[in-house]
Amino acid sequence: MPMCSMQKGTRKNERGLLLLVLACGVLLLGNIASAQIYLPKPPPEPSEYGKVILDNYSTAGPGAVVFDHWLHRSKFTCRLCHVDVGFAMQAKATGIRASTNREGFHCGACHDGKKLFDGKTIFAACSDAANDKQCDRCHSLGKKGARKYEYKEFTAKFPKGIYGVNWEAAERSGVIKPVDFVEGLSVKKAPMRSREDFSVKAGFSWVNPIAFSHEKHSIWNGCELCHPEIFPTAKKGTIRFSMFSNIEGRYCGACHGKVAFPLNNCQRCHPNAPLWAP
Repeated sequence: MPMCSMQKGTRKNERGLLLLVLACGVLLLGNIASAQIYLPKPPPEPSEYGKVILDNYSTAGPGAVVFDHWLHRSKFTCRLCHVDVGFAMQAKATGIRASTNREGFHCGACHDGKKLFDGKTIFAACSDAANDKQCDRCHSLGKKGARKYEYKEFTAKFPKGIYGVNWEAAERSGVIKPVDFVEGLSVKKAPMRSREDFSVKAGFSWVNPIAFSHEKHSIWNGCELCHPEIFPTAKKGTIRFSMFSNIEGRYCGACHGKVAFPLNNCQRCHPNAPLWAP
């Protein structure tokens, strides 16, 4: 075979190999990018975790409201606010306004200047008689020193976990006693029988099964918070969910990754799993 033909063939093979390497590189980068999309993002600081900014109607006036889940969850169950009061589970979906608060809805269901909690009168939300300083307790975004409670001091004696307060341990130990009934707001009914705990097989053999506790969830959520809105049916094995859907904010991700302990805390759901905390 002539030398020139051999050189052409070699160059052709080299170009082919180079194209293959480049193609593999593109695929690898694409997979890395996809993986980054579906990896749980590191949660913010515990004091910022679960913070909700209410600014639908606050471009003028006293400014945006800062709602800290850590403060209210130390006193009330999730079910009380999201079922009995009726706060939506998605941001900007409730339609809270000063007028609705004054009428006894939303925040005003409890913050009416009349109801008592721990022997103290709950201040009125959006009261016409409230002065500027009182307004700043809620409309506190960007206002230093406006809040009455700060996370570090308020939770100093609460049991801690990897990501701030371990709320389950705090409730179990009696450090907090979340209220699940407010007179004149909640409906009296027979207590619901908690379903049995069960194990959920993971989609991959190298992932430990999920240990799901109905008892733990029912203490905070009852049954109504999860069924049927988040989990349309209670029949085991009929809903197909995955870490991908959770990370997207569906199913378990409706709470975990937003206000309940984040999805990065693998061991809380997958016992004995390796600890991963990016």
